[in-house]
This record gives sequence, structure tokens and C-alpha cells, in this order.
Amino acid sequence: MGAGESSGSVVRRMLLGSHLRRLREGQGITREKAGYSIRASESKISRMELGRVSFKTRDVEDLLTLYGVTDEKERASLLSLAKEANVAGWWHSYSDVLPSWFPTYVGLEGAAHLIRAYEVQFVHGLLQTEAYAHAVVSRGMKEGDEADVERRVALRLERQKYLVSEHAPQFHCVLDEAALRRPYGGRGVMRGQLQHLIDISERPNVRLQVMPFGFGGHSGESGAFTVLSFAESDLSDVVYLEQLTSALYLDKREDVTQYERAMTQLQADSPSPEESRDLLRGLLQLS
Repeated sequence: MGAGESSGSVVRRMLLGSHLRRLREGQGITREKAGYSIRASESKISRMELGRVSFKTRDVEDLLTLYGVTDEKERASLLSLAKEANVAGWWHSYSDVLPSWFPTYVGLEGAAHLIRAYEVQFVHGLLQTEAYAHAVVSRGMKEGDEADVERRVALRLERQKYLVSEHAPQFHCVLDEAALRRPYGGRGVMRGQLQHLIDISERPNVRLQVMPFGFGGHSGESGAFTVLSFAESDLSDVVYLEQLTSALYLDKREDVTQYERAMTQLQADSPSPEESRDLLRGLLQLS
């Protein structure tokens, strides 16, 4: 199964979830009452409406009945969407080496048509070379064996195929200079990574900028974040914030707007993609 096909299941989950939310709100039914009708918690309804969990056919049938959807054609269409939404993504086979929160992100990333990211600790995963990724993963999985490290790296390289595919998203990334100066692997690994950034920054769908130390304080002060946007008008943008033992997915309009503002400011304050490429060339010469 290709990345595009399986990522589509994530979008279907989100579309079905938002449709169920509109139906519920249209009937003035609380999440608590909806949860009670399918023997589930209020938070389960919330996760369903956000497209974060798979759908049981019986649950969807019961919710449609509760929401007053009696038209057989409409019911059949939504139940068909539920079945399609449950298709396992290609990344499912990596679940043994993935943190529990990360498969959702991989699905969202693969479904997005615009990805905007700010990174400060290391080069963004979509831009890492295999050697650099191996160094990063090895340091983060000190307890893992080599086979687990290799599988995590393989997943990262699989994600990168989307960036150069026929339906590649627009990828706008601001890298803090700290990410480029912090060594992962030996000198050769860092040189290879810098050269790769120079090369991939030439791609028409990639906008890469470097926020230099010399700028001082800036709008990325809260740390790394990613904003994912989707072609489907029904889907709201999602902000992804990764933490040490979990991750946050924000989709409230006021939250997303603040991160979008921060990203816009970071892009405005950073040297242009062309100037950033020159900065990368300078770092490569010094390495």
C-alpha cells in the first residue's frame, strides 16, 4: 500500500469525525450524551470527532440513529467512509518501534498539502540523511538494540519519499542555526547533512530558511512546532508539538492562529531561502 493511499484513511477519519460533530451539534446533543449512547466516555467521542481513533461500524450506526439520520443513502455513505477510514497505514508495521502518539502524526503528515515547521534541536526528520538520522535515533534510543534503531531510521526514510513524490506537499521549514551546529555523528556525517540541505532546498516544493544566532530573540522561543494544512476545506489546520513522553495536537482556531503567526514571523525574520542556502554553504566550508 502506498503512502498516499493509506494517508487518505487518516483524512477520511478526520472528515467522518467532523461530519459526526456537525450532526451532533445540529441536534444540540452533548458529547457526554453521545458517549453514553455507544457505551463510551465523553473523551472517546472527542477523539472520534477529531479523527484520532478508528471507528466501529456499530458505534457509527448508533450515533447516526441518535443524531436523527434516517436516510438510508446518507447512512450507507457515512458507514462506507467509516470502513475506508479504518484501513491501516503503511507505517502500521513500524508500530513496535514507534511511540504510541506518533502514528497519528505520520498519517497527518502524509495527508497534508502544506507542512510548516520550526526545528531547533536537530534537522527536521523529512530533511535528514540516513547517516544523520541513524546518529539522531541512536542517541534517542540508548536502550534499543541495533535492529530497532534501523527500523526507526527506515521509517524516517520512508516518510521522506512523500516529499519527492508526484503529489508532494509544500514544505516550509525554518531551522535554527543551533540545529546545524550541534554535531550528530562525525564530521563526515555533518558535512553530508549540510550538502543534502543545500541540494533539497533547490526543490520547488521546499522552502528552507535558517534562523541565525545573530538575530537574537525571535518568535520561535517556545520551541519546535509543526503546522499541518490540508486540501479538504472541511479539515482545520493542526499544530503538532512533540514532548518527551507524549505529543499535543492542537486544532482550536485561536491556538492554530498563534502558531501560524509565529511561523509567519520566523519566515519574515530569517534570511531568504537563497540567503539561507549561502549560509549553509558557509557552514559546509567551515565543517
